Amino acid sequence: MTENTQQQPPAPTTELPTQYAPAEVEGTLYERWVEKGYFTADATSEKPAYTIVIPPPNVTGSLHLGHAFQHTLMDALTRRKRMQGYESLWLPGMDHAGIATQNKVEQQLAEEGKSRHDLGREEFVSRVWQWKEEYGGKILGQMRRLGDGVDWSRERFTMDEGLSRAVQTIFKKLYDDELIYRAERIINWCPRCLTAISDIEVEYQEDAGELVSIKYGEGEDTLVVATTRAETMLGDTAVAVHPDDERYKHLVGKQIKLPLTDRTIPVVADTHVDPEFGTGAVKVTPAHDPNDFAIGQRHNLPSLTIMDEHGVITVHGPFLGQDRYEARSAVVGALKAQGRIVAEKRPYMHSVGHCSRCKTTVEPRLSMQWWVNVKPLAKAAGDAVRDGRVAIHPADMSKRYFDWVDNMNDWCISRQLWWGHRIPIWYGPDGEVVCVGPDEQPPTGEGWHQDTDVLDTWFSSGLWPFSTLGWPEKTPDLEKFYPTDVLLTGHDIIFFWVARMMMFGLYAMDGEVPFKTIALTGLVRDERGKKMSKSFGNVVDPLDWMDKYGSDAVRFTLAKGANPGTDVPIGEDWVQASRNFANKIWNATRFALMNGATVEGELPPAERLSATDRWILSRLNKTVAQVDTYYDDYQFAKLSEALYHFAWDEVFDWYVELSKTTFMAGGEGAKASGRVLGEVLDVLMRLLHPVMPFVTETLWTTLTGRESIVVADWPTDSGFRDDAAEAEIENLQQVVTEVRRFRADQGLQPGQRVPARLALDGTALAPHEAAIRQLLRLQPEGDGFTATATLPIAGAEVALDLSGTIDVAAERKRLAKDLAAAEKERQQAQAKLGNEAFLAKAPDNVVDKIRTRLAKADEDIARIQSQLDKLPRQ
Repeated sequence: MTENTQQQPPAPTTELPTQYAPAEVEGTLYERWVEKGYFTADATSEKPAYTIVIPPPNVTGSLHLGHAFQHTLMDALTRRKRMQGYESLWLPGMDHAGIATQNKVEQQLAEEGKSRHDLGREEFVSRVWQWKEEYGGKILGQMRRLGDGVDWSRERFTMDEGLSRAVQTIFKKLYDDELIYRAERIINWCPRCLTAISDIEVEYQEDAGELVSIKYGEGEDTLVVATTRAETMLGDTAVAVHPDDERYKHLVGKQIKLPLTDRTIPVVADTHVDPEFGTGAVKVTPAHDPNDFAIGQRHNLPSLTIMDEHGVITVHGPFLGQDRYEARSAVVGALKAQGRIVAEKRPYMHSVGHCSRCKTTVEPRLSMQWWVNVKPLAKAAGDAVRDGRVAIHPADMSKRYFDWVDNMNDWCISRQLWWGHRIPIWYGPDGEVVCVGPDEQPPTGEGWHQDTDVLDTWFSSGLWPFSTLGWPEKTPDLEKFYPTDVLLTGHDIIFFWVARMMMFGLYAMDGEVPFKTIALTGLVRDERGKKMSKSFGNVVDPLDWMDKYGSDAVRFTLAKGANPGTDVPIGEDWVQASRNFANKIWNATRFALMNGATVEGELPPAERLSATDRWILSRLNKTVAQVDTYYDDYQFAKLSEALYHFAWDEVFDWYVELSKTTFMAGGEGAKASGRVLGEVLDVLMRLLHPVMPFVTETLWTTLTGRESIVVADWPTDSGFRDDAAEAEIENLQQVVTEVRRFRADQGLQPGQRVPARLALDGTALAPHEAAIRQLLRLQPEGDGFTATATLPIAGAEVALDLSGTIDVAAERKRLAKDLAAAEKERQQAQAKLGNEAFLAKAPDNVVDKIRTRLAKADEDIARIQSQLDKLPRQ
């Protein structure tokens, strides 16, 4: 363990309130930490840097359990590294969240009976900034409630001046390197948000639709196609079949009649078509389906756009002006009237894409958009993981990462919004296209205008690890804190954010990775493992739990469930249990302070310590080593469990209890144990601090009298081990546990005193007789002592006189009745399992249940018989 190097203020007070009240200390402590500058990193420091940038929450957001979960883990990492002597920077900030924020303000305007078009672009954007200042960033205050140790002096926003400069710089660089281009392609279009969205912003779910089979052509030149989107047939420009499909070879190259229109369309042969699926013929609508668009490109087919941005039909008289769903029914009805529907299937379950923000069904649509050519960028992002420059944790998540970066399509980066980074492209009156960098003047004059689209939100957040540190300028922050050390985030945004940062970081920073480790977490779920959703009614506001149980309890519960890459179930009972743990720490520290626990002076040498003191110090050092191993492997659940069991099971339940007799005896032994107990609590508080910062700060500063645990030294394993003392105390624990179990079996109350004779001479347990008697409520044997039950345990012997405490006859009668019932259960189970006819007919699960019953009956018989054998003979 390390000796703390902070200055020694006056001696600590030993007074603590009788109960821990989180609400009375958390806010005050946090503001004190911020005022003292504990979280402010120094770019000029000679300490090694440790950097984490926060996944920027949306400016529209508020703290939910997922945030609380990931923030707890990031805070734990940075607090520990700060204590280990690193210049630890946890950089906060927010994302402007283009679509979500614009929607918020448009909803406000709708309540006023206005739209953004009534205001115009400039006034609307000004209104969004006003909204951001008034309502945005609510989550930042909530982060303080959680105890996030972020450097508020470096807080960033994806549309602040510096980050906007970074966006314009990298756009210009990509454009000049011909990695950004403009092209007309099929995109995912949201008719509600009225913008393109990327592939990863589309959520697929099984919807109940209809599958209709339609006859195309006339006479002998007919074929049947099936579709779930009948309205799109109005934009068909071909029917495709496989070139080797003998059924349709005579039609390839011919023109056939397109129903409900006055057009004919060709039959083309394309290997994309699966001849085994359906009729082997597919309709081709290049302007409204990505696969059809590809077929259209290969066969030079025209692309007919039949819907506007609202999903309203724009062609073909009778359907003109109809919504896409209204048109679907109308088209099917019209085809039925012509006898063109040859089959219908309702409901037909199929996968349908929805906008991840508003849940509207996405419409594939041909559109002119801006794109990033991701192929060279994605290859670099894959190589950085393959060659070990970036580690993904847990390692088995690497496959998901490679599946994405190795097969990434070009990225559509333009959005038809007004809130966001406007695309820095100007168009001239004669078709000129100019990309303008941050230090360049845009062209002026008649006919020049800027592109009206803005960039995808993920474009700016993809720059986050270096733009927040001052790039494109060569700032001291960038030199000191880049590359960052760990990106800790949910496995669900590998595609959204992680891959984007990898591509942009490697590109902008000359091949230097944006982070050394990607630590992926699971998602928070309810106690039954169900996804949290407003529709399920199981969403929890973590602030409610913080108000009720304290922030430490919420944090510890989340960390205790954080196994790498796996989802985290959480329920209120578990938070309550963590609150009980905090109270236990509080009460144990109060006991320690009242009994002279201290951190002053050196620890006594091992030869002057009792076996109990040497045991707890040995266990303490092993725990320090174990916790360090788990931290370095991002095993938050395991390190939390290790600390919980060491604190509760070993320190509080055993060491504190065993020390009571030492403290009552006084003298040098009590003084030594007071120093040992002070050491144990000092180190334990420092180990717990990164996960439970508030209660540990309060207790540690009271115990030590030092400035703050936030800037205390992280404990180190001194190497002290005492296997003999550990074995000795394990034997003591065995004696106490076995006798407690026997007492419980006999129906004795925990506090009921029982006369006992302890035969400990010649064993290592002899010095512990007083402690054993205290823990087990055992009186001296006295006159007339009769050993009615004798328990040989761990080389010792405990003889108990139960004659005055239980009615032996009644107890024998009760146990005999229980034994008879267990034996009857065993006989019945054995009879069934011995019946060949029964076994031949009974299902496997029934047979398994009977085998389980038999095993349980055997256990019960052994247990009851053991209790009978230990009762005194009459």
